Amino acid sequence: MASFTIERMIRAEPDAVFEAALDPALHVESMERYNETMVEGPAGGVFAEGSTVTWQARHFGIRFRLTSVVFDIERPAGFSDRQVAGPFAAFRHDHAFLPHPEGTIMRDTVTFRSPFGPIGTLVDRILMREYLRRLIDDRGAVLAASVEQSR
Repeated sequence: MASFTIERMIRAEPDAVFEAALDPALHVESMERYNETMVEGPAGGVFAEGSTVTWQARHFGIRFRLTSVVFDIERPAGFSDRQVAGPFAAFRHDHAFLPHPEGTIMRDTVTFRSPFGPIGTLVDRILMREYLRRLIDDRGAVLAASVEQSR
C-alpha cells in the first residue's frame, strides 16, 4: 500500500476546521479544478457517521466514479473515509485536526492501492502518489482559505 501525509496550519479553531472538512459543498468547491461533482450525496445534505457519497470526476482524461463511506467521526479531533466502490483496490483518507497555539494543524493521511497487482504498485510509485498528494493539498488550500476568510 502507498501512503502519504500532508500537514497544513489553519488559523482557525479545530471545531471550525472540522466542520468545514465535513461540508459536502466545500468539498465540491475544492475539487472544481478536477471537475468533480457529487452524483449521490449524503442523507440530509451533511456528512455524518456512516454517510455514503458518490463522486464523479475526470482524471487523466478518464471519467471515474468513487463511492465512499464516512466513519470514526470524533468531533472535533477527526474522521475517516474509505472507498466502498470505485477505481482503487483500496483507498482510505484519515482527517485529523490538532489544536495548535496559532489555530489548527490539519493532517491528511491517505493510504491507497491501485488495481492490477505489480503494475498498479508501479503506477502508485511513479504517478499516483504525487498526483493524489497534489489533489489533497489543493483541497486543503481551498478549505483553509474558506475557514480563515470566515473568521
